[in-house]
Amino acid sequence: MGKVAIIGVGHSKFGKRSDASLRELAFEAYRAALGDAEIESKTIDASLVCSATHYDKQRSPAGVINEYLGLNPKPTFNVEAACASSAVGLRTASALISSKLHDIVAVVGVQKMTELPNEEIQELMGRAGDVMWESPFGTTMPAYYAMYATAHMSRYGTTEEDMARVSVKNRAYGAKNPDAMFQKPILLEDVLNSRMVSYPLKLFDCCANADGAACLIVANGEKARKLSDSPVWVAGLGLASSPMSLAGRNGPLTSFEVSKKAARTAYAMARIRPEDVDVAEVHDSFSITEILNYEDLGFAKPGRGAKLLKDHETELGGKTPVNVDGGLIAKGHPVGATGASQIATLVHQIRGEAGKSQVDGAKVGLAQNIGGIGMYGCVTVLKA
Repeated sequence: MGKVAIIGVGHSKFGKRSDASLRELAFEAYRAALGDAEIESKTIDASLVCSATHYDKQRSPAGVINEYLGLNPKPTFNVEAACASSAVGLRTASALISSKLHDIVAVVGVQKMTELPNEEIQELMGRAGDVMWESPFGTTMPAYYAMYATAHMSRYGTTEEDMARVSVKNRAYGAKNPDAMFQKPILLEDVLNSRMVSYPLKLFDCCANADGAACLIVANGEKARKLSDSPVWVAGLGLASSPMSLAGRNGPLTSFEVSKKAARTAYAMARIRPEDVDVAEVHDSFSITEILNYEDLGFAKPGRGAKLLKDHETELGGKTPVNVDGGLIAKGHPVGATGASQIATLVHQIRGEAGKSQVDGAKVGLAQNIGGIGMYGCVTVLKA
């Protein structure tokens, strides 16, 4: 793959954004990314709009968003991989640039999820499972991930308190992030006493549906060096898939094989090992997911993920700080925007711009997304 770098990032406020339409959210992030890169819109060759389209009223949102951003008649298309959509968007942009079809591409992750009733959203998200063999029987995202939680508890002795520590950590960092949906720290007791959603996952173990957008300006090496004093290089790209149905997967529900496979690819491409990662953004759609990700990414051995939390190794000052922008649990989870949001955080970390949440000396960042219930696994490694 040819040299590809991120030269600008932008982010909207995440939350219930009744003040902005889908296209307006996209514009917020795009405008901020152009300002960050210090370039004009005419510099952009193409756009990739990353959105799980069934949550929004607009069909084929790439068309209206490209128009609203003033990018017609330049090429645009939609990238969709559930919760990993804009992470896959960066991979797609990198391929387009490496193939020399384009020099500078805008990756716009955007979603507006709060216009629909929560019951409808849960039903739509449940369709991330197999619509013939699973979702008609009432499975929801919390129920799917609860199965992983109970399997991990049974096999390794993981406790509800262990999972609650993820939420406490991430909400503490969310309180430092002005773009986060939730900006108030919580206590362990708050998580454990919150309403049960699907045993053992409680309300504060779960991320929230949100509206929001994030944008990445991606350029080839030559353009990146000319336009930016601090390009952040795309060093590793891993992507894997698994059967939609849980019944089609091998082994116990204590791990996501797609994350392991994507991580191996990304590490090999970037020529690093897990211990070389300075800061990570991982997919914490539910508290148990972050613990599984520690293990699948090689930060901890199987069954030892919870110990990292107890030893404060995934906090600022720890061995591998994780989700120090609040993660999905604090920021909210506007599905199409989440991957780009994670990558934007890493860009700020590597450039030393993360303020109160800065990881000292961060030069290597890792972002990891799970799409749906592990149908897609995407791992991206960035370097200074």
